[in-house]
Amino acid sequence: MPLRPVHVIIKAVDATAVGQFWAQALGWTAYSPGVVTYVGPPGGSGGEPVWPDPVFVGLDVVPVPEPKDPAVKNRVHLDLATTSAAHQAELTARLIALGATPADVGQGDDVPWTVLADPEGNEFCVLEPRDVYRDTGPVAAIVVDCADPRAMARFWGGATDCSLHRVTDDQAVLRSAKGVGPYLEFLRTPGAKTAPDRLHVDLLPYPGDDQAAEVARLRALGASDLDVGQGDVAWTCLTDPEGHEFCVLAPH
Repeated sequence: MPLRPVHVIIKAVDATAVGQFWAQALGWTAYSPGVVTYVGPPGGSGGEPVWPDPVFVGLDVVPVPEPKDPAVKNRVHLDLATTSAAHQAELTARLIALGATPADVGQGDDVPWTVLADPEGNEFCVLEPRDVYRDTGPVAAIVVDCADPRAMARFWGGATDCSLHRVTDDQAVLRSAKGVGPYLEFLRTPGAKTAPDRLHVDLLPYPGDDQAAEVARLRALGASDLDVGQGDVAWTCLTDPEGHEFCVLAPH
């Protein structure tokens, strides 16, 4: 059975601080059982997030020693949903008060969305209200820059339990076949990937599925093995056909 996206990894020098920022930004809860800070909607008996969440894709903030290069734009980012112009303005102001900063990724002055960066420079967008995102929760979309949206749609549509909503030469849009949670979007973007992604998606097999078999299936779809010095761990690191990193976790 295809895999399900369960969280977005965010690399950060100060994982606790970045996790707290995103928890407050999304109205979710930050939970730090160890060095990693997981951010998701509260739902556990102690108010901690439930993992894996049945609807939402959470955030897993992982400490790394290297800061983000401010000259390199992330090729994966989050889009945040709003319900009205007033909500967009209020959310933008609140995020800046929490430590976000305006960011220029070449968007120009005429776009209706607002581009910001979190306290460690990870870019994200606060979208103007759009009907398509009215039921996604606070994260409207996980957006990936790419050279070929059609090829990305074929790979990620085969890799995950997401259904294809739209595909053109410039954009591919997928979402969970259950019709819940954020969209997964691939945008044709100039330039090539030159550095490891600061954000990436982790995929989880469904109960009863075999992790090794799923990894083999992904390789057949075009994934490549990735060694980032992870050693003997329970997950498998791979890249998609354009080099975006992702991990296949052990069944939960």
